[in-house]
Amino acid sequence: MSKVIRVKYEKGVLKPLEPLDLEEGEEVVVTVKRDIKKVLKKYRGALGKSSIKELLELEEEAHTQ
Repeated sequence: MSKVIRVKYEKGVLKPLEPLDLEEGEEVVVTVKRDIKKVLKKYRGALGKSSIKELLELEEEAHTQ
């Protein structure tokens, strides 16, 4: 079973933002992916006057090459 969930990182621990259907002690594989919109907003001024939409398109293009 595979499921995408959002988590919050606090004091060195990833905390799920929704309930998980897991057994106590069960191990899972976690892939960490940052919310690219927040990252792009942070650097928006440094990257010129591009809109978030344009920056997202650039980010998508970078992943396909």
